[in-house]
This record gives sequence, structure tokens and C-alpha cells, in this order.
Amino acid sequence: MQVLQLFKTLHRTRQQVFKNDPRALEARIKINEEFKSNKSETSPKKIEELMKIGSDVELLLRTSVIQGIHTDHNTLKLVPRKDLLLENVPYCDAPTQKQ
Repeated sequence: MQVLQLFKTLHRTRQQVFKNDPRALEARIKINEEFKSNKSETSPKKIEELMKIGSDVELLLRTSVIQGIHTDHNTLKLVPRKDLLLENVPYCDAPTQKQ
């Protein structure tokens, strides 16, 4: 049950992170291959390890990946998702010293 939930979560995250990027959306194939290759795993320890890796990948994609679009020969336009920007600290030109 948890494996299926992780599988679905990874695909939802992939769709959000790589929205409007058909080439990057092909990560679907890699996700499917990884789950299929470990389908017959029976060791609880190994399954737990694989679940941890999958959860870490999902978290990394959701919190660290910013989509870039080529707008010119040497120019990229960054397209950060709203949920990615919520935890950022505002930029300050003149930092204050701690006392």
C-alpha cells in the first residue's frame, strides 16, 4: 500500500515540477522502470531502504528543482513554483550585525 502511494506521489511531483516540459516529463519512464525492477523484492529491510530513497527523491524534486526555459541563445528564464518560494528569506542589501 505504501509502495503504491509513493509511486503515485512521485508521478504527481514529476508532473508539477516538469510541467510543460515534454522531454523532462519522460522521467515517468525511469520511475516506472525502477519500480518494475524491484517489484519482486521481498526483504523488508531492502523495501524500507528503497522506500527511503524514493521519498528522498520526491522531496528533492519538490523542494529543490527550478524549471528553466531557453528564451534566447544564452538566456534561461527560471520558472519557480509558488510553493518553492515560500520558505526563502528576503534579500537584504545591508545586513545587520548581531549584538
